[in-house]
Amino acid sequence: MKMQTRRDEYPEINIVSLIDVFLLLVVFFMLSSKFTDEGRLRVRLPEAKSVPTQQQPAEPLVVTVTEAGTYRVNGKELINASPETLRSALVKEAGTNRAAPVTVRADGRAMYQAVVTAMDVLGRLGFKQINFATVKEDLPEKT
Repeated sequence: MKMQTRRDEYPEINIVSLIDVFLLLVVFFMLSSKFTDEGRLRVRLPEAKSVPTQQQPAEPLVVTVTEAGTYRVNGKELINASPETLRSALVKEAGTNRAAPVTVRADGRAMYQAVVTAMDVLGRLGFKQINFATVKEDLPEKT
């Protein structure tokens, strides 16, 4: 019996998957490596014997919206719930300091329009940092 062998076929090795794994490792190491700050200048700051006094933070401005839709500014109740009254009370309390943060404390059952009116008045006066006070809800534990 005569066995014939083909001499024109060469064994081949498929390296496509090897290249994929290699590139994946290269990307992984590039993303996970720590880049050093060798190009930065090291600056040694001078020392001082006394520390400069810092300005005392201004009293925080708190606007409270009650369930009935009335307003309080820093705990002082206003005579009516009109936007003009709220505006004048805010100008009186804040003065010209419009960079001070303002906290809006609205009752959960307050009318949405009353809260939006307070936000509108604060925005028109130029207050840029308006915070909303919330309480953390206690969730029942899962057993």
